[in-house]
Amino acid sequence: MQTVIVIVAVLLAARTWDTVQACPPSDRAALLAFKASLHEPYLGIFKSWTGADCCHKWYGISCDQGTRRVADINLRGESEDPIFERAKRTGYMTGTISPAICRLTRLSSITIADWKGISGEIPRCITNLPFLRILDLIGNKLTGPLPSDIGRLQRLTVLNVADNFISGPIPESLTRISSLMHLDLRNNKISGKLPQDFNRLRMLSRALLSKNMLTGPIPESISQIYRLADLDLSLNQLSGPIPASLGKMAVLATLNLDCNNMTGTIPPSLIVSSISNLNLSKNSLHGFIPNVFGPRSYFTVIDLSYNMLRGNIPSTISSASYVGHLDLSHNHLCGKIPVGSPFDHLEASSFSYNDCLCGKPLRNC
Repeated sequence: MQTVIVIVAVLLAARTWDTVQACPPSDRAALLAFKASLHEPYLGIFKSWTGADCCHKWYGISCDQGTRRVADINLRGESEDPIFERAKRTGYMTGTISPAICRLTRLSSITIADWKGISGEIPRCITNLPFLRILDLIGNKLTGPLPSDIGRLQRLTVLNVADNFISGPIPESLTRISSLMHLDLRNNKISGKLPQDFNRLRMLSRALLSKNMLTGPIPESISQIYRLADLDLSLNQLSGPIPASLGKMAVLATLNLDCNNMTGTIPPSLIVSSISNLNLSKNSLHGFIPNVFGPRSYFTVIDLSYNMLRGNIPSTISSASYVGHLDLSHNHLCGKIPVGSPFDHLEASSFSYNDCLCGKPLRNC
């Protein structure tokens, strides 16, 4: 009799331990409601979403070890995971992101990326997740605006909604996310002006906003973001002059402003800055190329093509510490092309369609 009692006690203890260790039923129910609005026909990633414990071997789900609450959703349509290797294809998923995801109130990261067919809007309730640090929804077919109160996500460090169909303006509240380090809004339909108080994003290191419908000037305040290393505003409809203060930024290494409506002259500060990848092509810049190149000038790429630049090619380019790719084509430049590095390794296409340039690699003067 005593042996039976011991066995029952052990079984009850084991069942209690399993119950304690399992994820809360409310989190499991929220995940299943989230899954119900999605359709993934090829890989079968949701086949593992069975059993009472959503913290145990549910594909893409991670939980906090202490609370057993769901902490991370990591579902990528392009991955080196064996499930993709066996299928010999990338992922494809349709459906929408259910507001049920907002019931997972301890979420730290949401990655639902590169599924190509997920549509609908970003649930507005997502801004109610106080612990969210990463929101990565790149590579889907999401529409509608960014949530207007996205600034409530005070712990957010990564916001990536690139390669979707997001429309509307950049929410005014976005600049309140003082922890934001990586902002990627590329290849959407975002319109309106850049926020004047961009400098409030003091932790920002990458701001990628290319291929949208942004208008108006580049705010001077961007140059006050000390950590900003990569600024891509290309393929928009931005206008006005290039702020000279961008050339005084401490760590800015990439500045892409190509395919806009920028006017005015090229600030000399950009030539003697920390920028190594400079693309100002396909704008309406005029005046002369600043003749201020020197040992501090190090460019892997400098593209000034398709503008209205005139005058000679600066001879000081030869004094730059390095110039890899240089494109001065489709301007109104004139005179003899300087000799020596980097001009001895450049092709004719770098100088074509100007008014009267001559010398190697073009015709003799």
